[in-house]
Amino acid sequence: MQIIDGKKTASEIRLALKEKVSSAVMKYKKPIGLAVILVGDDAPSKIYTANKAKACNEIGIQSFLYRLEDGIPQEEILALIDRLNRDDAVNGILVQLPLPKRYDESNILKSIDVNKDVDGYSAYQIGRLNLGKPELVSCTPLGVLTLLDTYQIPIEGKEAVVVGRSNVVGKPVAQLLLSRNATVTICHSRTQNLAEHTRRADILIVAAGRAKMITGDMVKRGVVVIDVGINRDEHGLCGDVDFDSVAPKASYITPVPGGVGPMTIAMLMTNTLKAYELQNGR
Repeated sequence: MQIIDGKKTASEIRLALKEKVSSAVMKYKKPIGLAVILVGDDAPSKIYTANKAKACNEIGIQSFLYRLEDGIPQEEILALIDRLNRDDAVNGILVQLPLPKRYDESNILKSIDVNKDVDGYSAYQIGRLNLGKPELVSCTPLGVLTLLDTYQIPIEGKEAVVVGRSNVVGKPVAQLLLSRNATVTICHSRTQNLAEHTRRADILIVAAGRAKMITGDMVKRGVVVIDVGINRDEHGLCGDVDFDSVAPKASYITPVPGGVGPMTIAMLMTNTLKAYELQNGR
C-alpha cells in the first residue's frame, strides 16, 4: 500500500507554477489577479481564504480579498462581482462557499464572468467539460485526476466508482474519468447495495460527506482509493473512508488530511493562470 501524498504533490505543482506565472507575466506584461469574496464570519472559510492568499503570494499572483458582512444586501454582492467582471486587473473570481443561508448561492455564482470562473462552476464551463473540451475545470476533481496522473495510476479501461453526485465533485470527476476512457459508475444516497458497486472498483473516489462510510469489507484488494471527504469526529479530522480498515487492502490511498485538500488550492492557482492566458490570448 502506498500513501498518495497530496501535500507534497501540491507543493511541487506550486513550485512549477511560480516559473510559469513569471513567464506569463513577462510575455503579456501585466500582473495576474485573483479576487476572492468572503461573506460572513465562517471560521473554516476564513482559513481557506487565508490559504488561498498565501498560495497567490507564493507563486506571484496578486490576491484581492473582499470581506463582506453577513447581512449585506445580495444586490451589493452582485454589484461587486459586476465590477470585478469588468476589471482587467482581475483574471479570476471566486466566491468562498458556503455562503450564509440568506443568499441565493446559485444566482450569485451565475453572475461571475464564465471566463473568470476559476472554480469551474458555471454552466458554460461544465458544458465544455461534458463536451470533452474543458477550459476551467472544478478544482477538486481536477486535483483528483492530477494525483492519479502524478502517481502514474492507469485510468483507461479501469472500473471507476464515484460515491457522490454533487455538481462540485461527483459529476465533474466522473466526466473527467470518462474522458480518460474509464468505465464509470456514480453511486449516491439512493443507491441500493452500495457495497456491491464499490467492491467492483479498480479506482474508488468517495465524495459523499459521511464520515468513514466506506469500510474495508466494501473494497477489493488492490483498489486505488481517493477520499475527497473531510469530516470531524471525536478524534479530529477524518474522511469518508475508514482509513484503518481500507488501507491494508488498497494499492494506493489518500489520507485525510494531506490528500486531496492541498490539491484544490494548487488547482485554483493553475486555473487562475489558465484564465489569464486565455483572456490575453483571445
